[in-house]
Amino acid sequence: MRKLITYLTDFIREDFKPSLYGVTALYMAAWITLNYTIDLEDSIIDSYRGSWIRLVLFFVLDVTVYLSVAAFWLFSHGKQTILKTQKFWLFSVFGLFIMAWWQDYTGYQKLTEFPVFEHIYSFAHYCFSNLSSALTIWLPLYIFYRWVDRQSSYFYGFRPDGASLKMYGLMLLLMVPLIGWASFQPSFLQTYPVYKGWGAAEALKVPNWVTALIFECCYGFDFISTELLIRGFLIIGMAQILGRGAVLPMVAVYACIHFGKPLGETIGSIFGGYILGILAYESRTIWGGIAIHLGVAWLMEMGAFLQKLW
Repeated sequence: MRKLITYLTDFIREDFKPSLYGVTALYMAAWITLNYTIDLEDSIIDSYRGSWIRLVLFFVLDVTVYLSVAAFWLFSHGKQTILKTQKFWLFSVFGLFIMAWWQDYTGYQKLTEFPVFEHIYSFAHYCFSNLSSALTIWLPLYIFYRWVDRQSSYFYGFRPDGASLKMYGLMLLLMVPLIGWASFQPSFLQTYPVYKGWGAAEALKVPNWVTALIFECCYGFDFISTELLIRGFLIIGMAQILGRGAVLPMVAVYACIHFGKPLGETIGSIFGGYILGILAYESRTIWGGIAIHLGVAWLMEMGAFLQKLW
């Protein structure tokens, strides 16, 4: 825990400027207000599902928010000349396009239409949806890493770090009582568990725990993919260009991918994203973020399962 506190205090001491953080907070408050006032993502952007327009809208949103906050940080720290470098634009635009593609991608739906999945359509749909990030995130990032970035370090934060895992494990342990309390709330049980069964176990003639395990593995894979893109590429990858300046733009665009979720979750993503961003930047590993993301997701699933059983 001491190491965690050191990471946070050292970063904030070096990076925090009231004017910068104030402007960034007001800017994100404006975007969040706009989204939940006009239902930007669910009613406007998502109305173009299946069309190339949806991809463009996601890209424009992500680019606008990310580059604006990056500019705030660069001008505040007197490093605006970075905006004139080819590497900044190549890396940032590439990463944001991958993000927009990931947000928009629905190609997995064609797989679920195969006759073999006729009786487990919903189950297959959710599993393929979570696994689709192998195509939209992992493949393009790996190609970029090998042929453009050409770094000798570990693939965007996949660096072994047992000490950090212990630190994140303690953080996760502290969250268990909160998740336990949440599992007793009716609103929580309306959403969780995410795994609904969908009659898959009966159709496949296997115990329910088998299909539940398959789903939870697919569900967890998408969280790993999220960490690879958000904390791996946008923090560790962009840090070679922006240094500490990689954190605030990541936090801003991370909030954007929560625009289709409840307001509280979007606001919470800003604080959670900021802390995980600092830890990824300081430790140069994303294993801690993966542990937190997976741990919280699976604990919430487990809490809901136990409530259903009782």
